[in-house]
Amino acid sequence: MPTVLRWGPYRAFFYSNEGHEPAHVHVCAGDHEVKIWLHDLSVAANAGFPAHEITGILHELRANQTALMRAWHEHFGN
Repeated sequence: MPTVLRWGPYRAFFYSNEGHEPAHVHVCAGDHEVKIWLHDLSVAANAGFPAHEITGILHELRANQTALMRAWHEHFGN
């Protein structure tokens, strides 16, 4: 589970067994987790984050989207 970005209470990471899926990150804080597709920054699954918090998470991911995609390809080799 490599962590690729941290800010405030949030941690963005990959599950190492999900390289067969399209590029995405999981973001967690406390007991909430959201899965975000990196190509269009859409929500794939949300477990507990309220909508206003998702907006802030997407803003941070958008600012780091290129680096996150690079990290995905480096980690999964595709």
